[in-house]
Amino acid sequence: MTVELEVADNPARMAELSFTRTVERALVHRTAVAEVFVTDVVPAGPQRLLVAAQLPLSHGYYSDHLGGPPLFDPLLILEASRQAGIAGGHLLGFPPDTIMMVDRFELDLSDISALRIGHLPGELLIDSRFEVTRVRRGRVRQGVVRQDLRLGARHVGTHLMQVQIVSHDELAALRTVVRGTPAPSTRDMADVTDPLQAPPAMVGRVNPLNVVLAQVEPGEATVQAVVKPRFGNRSLFDHHYDHLPAMALTEAARQLALVACGDTAAWPASVTGEFRRFAELDLPVHASALCTELVPAAPASAGKAGKAGDAGDGADAGAGNADAALNGDAARSVDGSRNGDGAPNSDEARRRRTRVAVSFLQDGSPIAESTLVMVQHD
Repeated sequence: MTVELEVADNPARMAELSFTRTVERALVHRTAVAEVFVTDVVPAGPQRLLVAAQLPLSHGYYSDHLGGPPLFDPLLILEASRQAGIAGGHLLGFPPDTIMMVDRFELDLSDISALRIGHLPGELLIDSRFEVTRVRRGRVRQGVVRQDLRLGARHVGTHLMQVQIVSHDELAALRTVVRGTPAPSTRDMADVTDPLQAPPAMVGRVNPLNVVLAQVEPGEATVQAVVKPRFGNRSLFDHHYDHLPAMALTEAARQLALVACGDTAAWPASVTGEFRRFAELDLPVHASALCTELVPAAPASAGKAGKAGDAGDGADAGAGNADAALNGDAARSVDGSRNGDGAPNSDEARRRRTRVAVSFLQDGSPIAESTLVMVQHD
């Protein structure tokens, strides 16, 4: 595939990216080739790379959804972008034993309709830049990955990751110091179903293996639950972990959002995550979600969608950007379609939008937060 982009200082340069085979799985820290989505990485200037990723038409985890049109899962876009950041780090000089720990991420999808699945796998182009933010004793310790995302010829959104850079040995030592004892591993834990696991349909799933919540207690606008993923889910646990990984917590946030907003066919238009501490395997993780209506579902005769508030800071920044992108003052509606007067079409205006704030606690202390903007789909 030939992609024309402004690369480095030469806007005429043509970047050749291949979608014919995956990169070496170790480059993206995956054990199974089936869980590798990056297919090519091309340097495009200092601290900048162009990355290709193929999105599968069908996948046991990312395709397991109830209702709505067939769309590529936003969490699949997130995982492909995460892999692009990891591969880019290694190609920029990080040693093979480097771990990129995510402190915070923002995924903002401005064109949800571009995720609609067709007859061919999706070809995701990621324009990825790495900014060094901290160097200690000559080694990069912290950085920011900024990514611009295109699916085929359409721009679909942006992704940002704030990361810490450590080696495997440094991480193991850190974990032992913080805990006081070595951390347990999923290698030694059985894959069992919690007797109080949420019914798959409650969280928008078909396969019980993809349910990550138990003891779900819905309220009027809030939901409480315990995060209990199945260690046999090889998409969330592709290799052994000594903690619940960020993607498992993000899936828990998505499932809580579906319950909280009362629509299992809703789709996340933006997701942010902030991780303060490791989610330990030997203590329960409690989660709560608060749902706020941004744009209520309008009758068929509705006109323009209402104007959203300004974007906030911190974990709400990505959600705020999506609010603007999803409302009448945005440059583009969620499916890119507008009437002649520049307003969203009537179908778009009828779509309900909600913001869901999710908090994770362990042993009484906050360990992570996530904010999602959910969009209703027919």
